[in-house]
Amino acid sequence: MSPTHLLIDRQGAVETWTLNEPASRNALNDAMVDRLLQACVRAGQDASLRIVVLTGAGGAFCAGGSLGGFAKLIGQPLQTGQTDPLLAMNRSFGDLLHALCALPQLLVCRVDGAAMGGGFGLVCCADHVVATARSVLGTPEVTLGLPPAQIAPFVWQRLGENAARQCLLQGLSYSAEQAHAMGLVHEVIELSNDTAWQATLQRLLRAAPGAVASTKQLLRMLRSPMPDLRDAAAQAFAQGLRSTEAAQGLSAFASKQPAPWAQRHEGKR
Repeated sequence: MSPTHLLIDRQGAVETWTLNEPASRNALNDAMVDRLLQACVRAGQDASLRIVVLTGAGGAFCAGGSLGGFAKLIGQPLQTGQTDPLLAMNRSFGDLLHALCALPQLLVCRVDGAAMGGGFGLVCCADHVVATARSVLGTPEVTLGLPPAQIAPFVWQRLGENAARQCLLQGLSYSAEQAHAMGLVHEVIELSNDTAWQATLQRLLRAAPGAVASTKQLLRMLRSPMPDLRDAAAQAFAQGLRSTEAAQGLSAFASKQPAPWAQRHEGKR
């Protein structure tokens, strides 16, 4: 992947990481995940960096995981004795979510447009989330025949079990206003409103970097220990992608038709 597909721009103590695959609405592929992981490692060693802004180019934040490289595997059972390449791919995304949460800097997600699936998971890792009015955040995986495997623990941790069940098990989507009301989004600011954006950054920069890093570590310690589900999630995702449900669901989505299990309910009149 060309380095231009993940743009990294440093302005003083603030670094902006821009997902730059607008043709796919910034869907996450293996190379992009690897570059983000590398950026996390570097940021973790940079005491002069105070804020990381994660955003997307071209009117979208992130449409989720890119399945283009694995299209031929959808709905195909794993051959006996074969090591499933889907495991490593999905596990790497889980590693990225853990790495983003562990950043000592303030992590700000600046969302414009779609933040779906894996993109929703990225948002759940942020310390502060700014969205535009046209933003839509959702977890459509189950409606496509897939489990929201790697993001599930982070959605649960961010929203609580009740909201996470509603979101993940129904494949719901939320407007920026709805996401703000539920606490997922903290501010709704238009991209053109640079004054408001700069005010947000200035407010965040009031926090001392060492105190921020220490406080984030304490907050992680306060949480009940979350089981490391990366391997189990990768296995669940790989099995899901190879299932008949995924083949039917993704095909229906591509043709803009309802999936075969999305039957019309005929209740009593």
